[in-house]
Amino acid sequence: MNAAQSLPARMLDPRLVRWVPRRLLAWFRRHARKLPWRSHPHPYRVWISEIMLQQTQVATVLPYYRRWLRRFPTVRSLAQASQGEVLKAWEGLGYYSRARNLHQAACRLVRTNQGRLPDTAAGWQMLPGIGPYTANAIASISRQERVPVVDGNVSRVWARFFKLAGNLEEPAVRRRLWDLAERLLPAGTPGDFNQAVMELGALVCQPRNPRCAVCPLSARCRARIAGQQERYPRRRPRRAVPHHEVAAAVIKRGDRYLLGRRPDRGLLGGLWEFPGGKTEPGETLGQALERELEEELGVRARAGRELVSVDHAYTHFTVTVHALACTLGRQKPRLKFHHALRWATLADMRRLAFPRANHAIIAFLRKEPRKRSARIRTTGVRPESGHSRFHSAKRV
Repeated sequence: MNAAQSLPARMLDPRLVRWVPRRLLAWFRRHARKLPWRSHPHPYRVWISEIMLQQTQVATVLPYYRRWLRRFPTVRSLAQASQGEVLKAWEGLGYYSRARNLHQAACRLVRTNQGRLPDTAAGWQMLPGIGPYTANAIASISRQERVPVVDGNVSRVWARFFKLAGNLEEPAVRRRLWDLAERLLPAGTPGDFNQAVMELGALVCQPRNPRCAVCPLSARCRARIAGQQERYPRRRPRRAVPHHEVAAAVIKRGDRYLLGRRPDRGLLGGLWEFPGGKTEPGETLGQALERELEEELGVRARAGRELVSVDHAYTHFTVTVHALACTLGRQKPRLKFHHALRWATLADMRRLAFPRANHAIIAFLRKEPRKRSARIRTTGVRPESGHSRFHSAKRV
């Protein structure tokens, strides 16, 4: 028996299909958080919120959402901005492909549809960066289209409620979750129902220590009845997180520093950085940096002393970025890896978007020269595969 077949048909009794929405919507009316995109569910606002909320906590999103709407209140204003302006507005939120896709989608809508937003989930899914979940969420919340949603919170709720066996990443289990979500979806208020399930997962049916005592669905939750709510949903064991040592070049001429803009695609795409890269086995930091600068900039540089090091955590790996003073002489850097190069002052850097670890380097450079190097620790998640939450840097 596979995971998709392990759910007894009796669990989809019509009485249950009526009971779940009734209980869930009543709970949602009493306990729903007051969020700006809920009070004014215009499709543009819901779209921005859903993209920002992908694997990101609401508390992290709120200040970004408010600033974004002040800066880009309409799809036309977003399309008229440069990619650099969009990335700067997104800076620190992580997973920068989300911002690039938003900008590309806005440009396409203005260019091909006079700035009109899609009316259906199928229309939303034609845009860059929008998959089935996001398209359905936008369409159901802003247009009341009867389409289901399945994200991490929803998956956890239904996996526990139905005591669904199997790993959530298995295709058969994913299909079963979408089928359940669709069968339980009421006709009249699909947007409220979808938000209610997501809200329940965020506030009550949490990954650890679920608050079953206050859950509106606990009376018929199979995992709770069996006392096994902590065992569901089942996930694959976590893999070991690799660590990389990275060398970054601080190259100064007068009051300006050499920066490179990363390619638009890939990790940290479109952001500015201090050039450099990962060390290879057997290399010192200086050797790695000199090799990277020859590969990236076509120059023979001389690496000097370490100025500051930054510990940073992403979702799938961790890094320590070591910023080294570096000299080029009169050589002229060339575009071999980066899409653009520039010599920027510290004041110029305030207008550019950087990865989080580079911000720690800039903060160090803004201070008076020190007699010894400093080490800074930051934490966060991988900016190209999900949410980004960072804490302030700490000297250790």
